[in-house]
Amino acid sequence: MSQLKQVTNTDTTDSRWNWLYKVAGITALITAVLIVVQIIVFVLWPPPTTASDYFNLFQDNVLLGLLALDLLYVIDNVLLIPIFLALYVALRRINEPFIIIGTALGFVGIAAFFASNPAANMYFLSGQYAAAATDARRALFLAAGEAMLAVNSGTAYHVSLILGSVALVIIPIVMLQGKIFSKATAYMGILANVLALGFYVPRIGIYILLFSVVFLWIWYILITRRLFQLGQSVSKEEVY
Repeated sequence: MSQLKQVTNTDTTDSRWNWLYKVAGITALITAVLIVVQIIVFVLWPPPTTASDYFNLFQDNVLLGLLALDLLYVIDNVLLIPIFLALYVALRRINEPFIIIGTALGFVGIAAFFASNPAANMYFLSGQYAAAATDARRALFLAAGEAMLAVNSGTAYHVSLILGSVALVIIPIVMLQGKIFSKATAYMGILANVLALGFYVPRIGIYILLFSVVFLWIWYILITRRLFQLGQSVSKEEVY
């Protein structure tokens, strides 16, 4: 009986953090929806490959231009902030040093992604390109646009992908050490983010990365459910 009481006390959430769990549950649910929307947008409107094509797209449809430059992924990263914080609070008593490392890497990955994304810059350049009166001026803005696209797939982007994936492997490993989240939730997180690093496999890397999205979506659904339960101070014993 005493052992059961100890487990229950350990796994029952601190009511002071209920609001954070609820916010994180909402953001996790929104992220799961956005993943589906991102897939639909990618299939129906594949992103351009050159600065000229991006500029033309911005002139035709600003929203599609921003979506082609990962606007939804920018939103995803903003929504990750309360999720990381809520997971840290929930898991800190299990393995605080490890969860601190995972959370820190996650935030650095988010910052690196923001630094790599050129959506606002490309939108600004597209307006300058459209207003340019000479071929020389247009060529100048095209060169600037190509430079922005290079940044979009440059060092900061790869730092964000690697650190974000490593963070979201570390955090599920901590989940496995406790009873707050299910084993299935932890394994989905580990599988999704290990596969995401498969992006660096020659030739087929992009397909491995896309395949990882399936498991990532499942992980978001699972943590959404659990975060809402934690927000209502539901103990591990009450989760099925």
